Parts: sequence; C-alpha cells; structure tokens
Amino acid sequence: MPRDAASPILVADIGGTNARFGLIDGRAIREVRILRVADYASLEDAASAYLSAVGLAEAGAPGRPRRGAFAVAGPVTGDRVAMTNLVWQFSIARVRDALGLVEGLAVINDFTAVALSVPRLDSSDRRQVGEGEPQPGGVIAVLGPGSGLGVSGLVPGAGGRWSALSGEGGHVTMAPISDRESAVLGQLRKSFDHVSAERVLSGPGLVNLHAALSILDGREPPALTPAQITESAIAGGNPHCVEAVEMFCAMLGTVAGNLALTLGARGGVYIAGGVVPKLGPLFTHSRFRKRFLEKGRMRDFLTPVPTYVVTHELPAFLGLAEAAGALES
Repeated sequence: MPRDAASPILVADIGGTNARFGLIDGRAIREVRILRVADYASLEDAASAYLSAVGLAEAGAPGRPRRGAFAVAGPVTGDRVAMTNLVWQFSIARVRDALGLVEGLAVINDFTAVALSVPRLDSSDRRQVGEGEPQPGGVIAVLGPGSGLGVSGLVPGAGGRWSALSGEGGHVTMAPISDRESAVLGQLRKSFDHVSAERVLSGPGLVNLHAALSILDGREPPALTPAQITESAIAGGNPHCVEAVEMFCAMLGTVAGNLALTLGARGGVYIAGGVVPKLGPLFTHSRFRKRFLEKGRMRDFLTPVPTYVVTHELPAFLGLAEAAGALES
C-alpha cells in the first residue's frame, strides 16, 4: 500500500509513570502530550485518548498516522510485551490494528530508541567534549546515565539504515582507577554483592557515590536526591557533592573508553540520558575526556574518537522515527 506523504508517524515513549505521545514528520516533533499511565487501563486506551486530544480520533481523518513506533521500558522479544514496573501488557499486532496503523507498528526498548536517535541528530542537538573527528560509516557507541545506565552501539547497514545493539552493558563490573575510587567501591560492596557501572553511573548511582564518600570521611550522609547533588556541585557547595559529581564524570570516562575499545567506535561516543546534559560546563571541564583517553597503549587509538553529549530534549522520538522508517524496508 503506498504511503501517504502527509501522514505523520505516531510515536510514544512509555515509562512506568508517564507516557509521552507525539507526531513526527522527518525531524519535526509536534503535538507532544504527557499522559499518566495510571489513568488508563491499557496502551490502546492511552493512545486512543491521545489521538482524540489532537483531533485525529476518526479513522481516515486527514493527517491521521498510518505508522507508529513506541519505546517501552523493558525487553521486547516478540509480539507479547510485558513492561517493567507497569501493569500494561499488550500484543503489538492488536495495538497496531486497534489504532489503524496499517503501515505497521515498531515497538522497541526505550534505550534502543535513544541510540537510534544519533543518526538523526544535527549539530545543535549535541555538544562535543574534547577533540576528535568521527569516521564516516564508523560504529557508534552510546551510553545513557539516567534511572539506570543504558549502553548500546550502532552498526551501519545497507541503505543508510542503522542497527542498534541490545545488551546489558550497564551491568559490567565497575573498575577503580585511583585509591579513592577503590575505597568508594569497597564501601559500596558492603551494600551490593556486585558493584556494576550502573551502581555509580546513574541517578541512584550518584546518590551511592555521595553516600560512600561521606561515610569514608566519617560523616553521616544526608538524604539528597540526584538533582540536589548536581545542583550543589554546580554551585560549588557541599564538598562531597562536588567530589561525587567529579568522580561520576571520571568513572563515566573510563566506561566510555572501555565501550569505545570494545566496539571499535570510530564513529564517536555519545552520552545521552537525563543526568549528564544537566551538568553543562561542569561536565565539559571534568576529567571525563582525560579518563576516556587513559588506556595505555590504546591511547592513540582513542585520541581521534570524538565524544558528545546529546542535548536534544526528546531523542527517543527521533530514534522512534528511525525505527518506523525501517518498516518501509
């Protein structure tokens, strides 16, 4: 069936609390709405409510989406999808038919969507940290410290399409580089059987770092949120907040360098997620890039590899457009 050129793509980023819906044409994102998932019995109900809110409830209405792409917080291994931390369970085929998405519905993991956004970013959607130039057609590495630590890679394929690797790289073992980091990880091992990268490189990980540093210095750690820690660090306030954020940035550099070596990421390394973009110049001037390069004999391999912070507000939506584009293939 030929595609209606005027038909936008219906996109949704569905988390445990909120579902963000929007329409996308190329790179233009419009009609973004945030719906509370608790207010709807099913994904179909939420999506139908969104289409009604933007005046596209009627089948055959001009501009009604014929394709869709949804990102979900959890694994997608077949037609049946059970979301992490959410009671919604659904059949992709049933949702596709219920919403009249006659040209198809792609459903992918939420961080896979973020990874797939990278080819659609322009220069205003990213901020480079340090030197380096991407190799055209090179493999790309993507990390996303947020509520957890998302890790992926992008591999170029035929027709300009990209494939995102699905894995659990956020759960690799975190390695220390300094005596202070060794002491912090030792402290965290008192609470966790396995101190993974995610235990320190995420919003909760930032809290773990702050608490461990406080305890090591003989102080009772105050109950601070990740946002409070970063705000204090940016303001140059509490020294343990400052040190926690500095250690976070340095450790992220180590893990990013490891990922770049593992994938041979000559196309660059992109840092997404909700934590790093909020750090602004503090991250740019941190030890991130220095630690990224500190790989001994492999320093020369990493020196030309550029590192970027993704600054686009809704990168998952761009990635979902990329996933929806694959439905045409």
